[in-house]
Amino acid sequence: MSAEIGLGTAALGRPEYLNLGHGEDLDSHAGPERYDVPRLRSHALAVLDAAWDAGVRHYDAARSYGAAEEFLGDWLAAAPGRRREVRLGSKWGYTYVAGFAPGAAEHETKDHTATTLDRQWPETLAALGGPPDLYLVHSLTSDSPALGDDAVLGRLRDLAADGVRVGLSTSGADQADVLLRALALPGSPFSTVQSTWNPLEPSAGAALARAHDAGWLVVVKEAMANGRLAGPRSVLAPAAAELSSTPDAVALAVAAAQPWADVVLAGASTTTQLRANLAARDLAVPADGWEGVAEPAAAYWEHRRSLPWT
Repeated sequence: MSAEIGLGTAALGRPEYLNLGHGEDLDSHAGPERYDVPRLRSHALAVLDAAWDAGVRHYDAARSYGAAEEFLGDWLAAAPGRRREVRLGSKWGYTYVAGFAPGAAEHETKDHTATTLDRQWPETLAALGGPPDLYLVHSLTSDSPALGDDAVLGRLRDLAADGVRVGLSTSGADQADVLLRALALPGSPFSTVQSTWNPLEPSAGAALARAHDAGWLVVVKEAMANGRLAGPRSVLAPAAAELSSTPDAVALAVAAAQPWADVVLAGASTTTQLRANLAARDLAVPADGWEGVAEPAAAYWEHRRSLPWT
């Protein structure tokens, strides 16, 4: 394994998420009071503590991850020495609108305009207690105007000049095309990318390799396909059995074995899941040879859109 394992907080900062079994996971550890923000905060801090103790030093959040930035900010403020040792990333462009309510009809809204950037950057600074190391456009897709918006690009260039590593995250069947457009952008402010890559959805691999060759920091998200690769029915279960491991660890290890990957995010909801995920660091798996489990990108993303928030 070459890449480090980081921790994403999408499943920690809000009570509902689209990972398979997320509701049951939180109910079993945080209790049905998970919709209470102080209770959710206590649970999130426990997972962050466990990650720190296990040597995790890359943490990822976003404005749309409920109170994830606030939880991270509280966690860092409680032990200020940690900030010097961690790489902290966050994202702008989506707004959390579910209000920590059970069964919300809408969880987040997307807007990649300068107006949202101007609002969310100060919010991120206040929540984290200072600037993140990485600041990404959240889920930049081909229909987003950001890559052609001079106001947005100008603000991002200013952030990059101030020492923040600016980038983009990608989603959707055309994420490779979006990344290639960003790589070709004249005067690009970008130098990091966070993309979905896993054995079911490897379509962005070649583009991520080009980003890595260009000196970008490459971060992999959704390496477990929102839980599809983590359970006993996972297509990776036979490989996990051969390795005396678990499918989630194998999925993370395969992503981390990619020669262009710098960081692979685990998205653990609980300390138990975190421990299982981090077993990936001890697995030796080949980077190649998983092509037989891949799905067409369009079918993969259509399935992802059908996942319920629980």
